[in-house]
Amino acid sequence: RPLVLFFQFKDKPPSPPSTSEIEKMVKGEKEPPFLKSVSTLFSTRGFSRPLVAFICSITVTNIVGAFIDEVMERGGIMDQFTIDLAGAGFEFAILLGGIFIGGYVDKTKQYKSVTLGCLLATMVLLIPLGLTEHAIGKEPILLVASLLGLGLAAGPVQPINAELAVDVAYPCDETAVESLQQIGGNLISALLVPLAELAAEKDYQLLPTFPLLASDIRGDVVLMTVIAALTYWFYTGFDAPLMRTIADSSGSTTTTTTEGGDETTTTSLAMTASVSPSSMATNNNSSGESSPSSEISSSLS
Repeated sequence: RPLVLFFQFKDKPPSPPSTSEIEKMVKGEKEPPFLKSVSTLFSTRGFSRPLVAFICSITVTNIVGAFIDEVMERGGIMDQFTIDLAGAGFEFAILLGGIFIGGYVDKTKQYKSVTLGCLLATMVLLIPLGLTEHAIGKEPILLVASLLGLGLAAGPVQPINAELAVDVAYPCDETAVESLQQIGGNLISALLVPLAELAAEKDYQLLPTFPLLASDIRGDVVLMTVIAALTYWFYTGFDAPLMRTIADSSGSTTTTTTEGGDETTTTSLAMTASVSPSSMATNNNSSGESSPSSEISSSLS
């Protein structure tokens, strides 16, 4: 099977996947070196916020996944098979969240509002993973429900903001965008895992003078909650045009609304998918190789 897959891979699809890609092929644009793309991305308006949201999501899910045994034991779940099922449920919830919540955002383009909602839910659902109320004791049902809810809320932040980063950074190389997010997310989460392990050894007492309300919370959950809260605060400032969506839209002039609510009138970059025979003849060089324009025409015929 790996050998079959190897021969199935191609450099590019048989036809351009979007109008914006047609435009890039017609212009004959070449992707710049990776480091130059990274420099361009960090200077692009609105790019840093989806990057930080992506890093926050992957950090939270990686830390929770790495210490799933300890998390479950805090809630009184000691059986290893049950712990394994809870961990599998967490990963499955991440998958489901990406499919349904990510699919909704793909249709509506409500990147900012949905991401903020997911980050807020992440903060709330993290707390039961490390909170113990002394008067009640351990609550395994609440713990598992919070774990599954956390997967549904935190998981979709990654695909949503991967798509948003590509959208605001257009026409920058999509591979560079997603590579930067993956490198940043995995690097920072790897650095924070040992810190979370140290923080998990700390218990912070809450309302100790009130017996009915007295509780304690683990340091690793405090750390992740603070990360999510800071990300939420930073993300509220997102206000950038969706450049790829504008390029893909039809019509010559479009009034677009940025995620921050400002309306701007923009000339659409949409291109026609057909190329006339005369332009095809002009675009073919003497060696018989086809230009990007003629490649598009043949792929769409």
